Amino acid sequence: MNIHEYQAKAVLREFGVPVPRGVPAFTAQEAVRAAHTLGGRVWVVKAQIHAGGRGKAGGVKVVRSIEDVEREATRLIGSTLVTHQTGPHGKVVNRLYVEEGSAIEREFYVSALVDRETSRVAFVVSTEGGMDIEEVARTHPEKILTFSVDPATGLMPHHARRAAEVLGLFGDLAKQAGVVLAKLYEAFLAKDMSLLEINPLVVTKEGQLICLDAKIGFDDNALYRHADVAALRDLTEEDEKEIEASKYDLNYVALDGTIGCMVNGAGLAMATMDIIKLYGEAPANFLDVGGGASKEKVAAAFKIITADPNVKGILVNIFGGIMRCDIIAEGIVAAVKEVGLRVPLVVRLEGTNVDPGKRIIAESGLNVVSAEDLDDAAQKIVKAIGRA
Repeated sequence: MNIHEYQAKAVLREFGVPVPRGVPAFTAQEAVRAAHTLGGRVWVVKAQIHAGGRGKAGGVKVVRSIEDVEREATRLIGSTLVTHQTGPHGKVVNRLYVEEGSAIEREFYVSALVDRETSRVAFVVSTEGGMDIEEVARTHPEKILTFSVDPATGLMPHHARRAAEVLGLFGDLAKQAGVVLAKLYEAFLAKDMSLLEINPLVVTKEGQLICLDAKIGFDDNALYRHADVAALRDLTEEDEKEIEASKYDLNYVALDGTIGCMVNGAGLAMATMDIIKLYGEAPANFLDVGGGASKEKVAAAFKIITADPNVKGILVNIFGGIMRCDIIAEGIVAAVKEVGLRVPLVVRLEGTNVDPGKRIIAESGLNVVSAEDLDDAAQKIVKAIGRA
């Protein structure tokens, strides 16, 4: 689960992480009041969406008058911001963050994430703050330091010293860097984060280290332990189909293609999407119903797929291990009878209870095309799409 920048900074503030003062706003009038509340002569008006690249897209503006705060807030509220992370459709800006201006001397990049290879929290540190870390990794990999933290010892002084050395921080700033890294690590563990990105971490002209931007992602599986975090969820930033899928514990991600996919197992789902691309079409979604789905869960998954107006055909690819093919078949039949079937449907079943599953579909009277294997299924649904 992702949250907005202003929410992320509020979370970090709980752990003593230095962040600028700011006030969220949902209207231009609230933005003006926020600027008055903060005082000063320089403010930053920031669009709040779940995507990076806001600055390059015009979603972050430094202003020097109350009139400019109102003008930029009016421009941004209700506008659609298109960044390299939103896709061509962009995201509608429903809220802003008005923040006090900071006199920036230097900018750095710091992030923490779960390193699946070491099963530890890893930090990524770079002198190239304010830039996309992917671009830095591609063009200047020598400017990136990565280190993992042993959970038995936690963040150690040598980690902070090495990070400060790479960033060129000495004396009091090196001490500040050690404190900030320790507090970021504490927050990461305490809140079950999956990603914590500070870009940029800045040194101000007053010699203070401040987290000027913050992005946080949380482990969905741990949200039951954090009611305060779950309450921060902004459903307007999420795809409606993904929201519906989460109610049934379905692993669903909306994509831009035309063939809806329902598969059990993440690996098989990826293979299914790959072979659809191989034969010239594109998947409309990633959907893993899991290993122990019920008839109701399968029916819900099918309804979510058919609710996508871009779907021109559906491919069901099930390899029954723990998952039983007859349960899948019953769910498909129930869903089709409820919502109807307006696009071609190809079903490939294999594994546990495959014969009863095929029989259920055959006797349902539905206009369903059966496939013998994945290759056969992909070719049939692509061909059906071409005829539709």
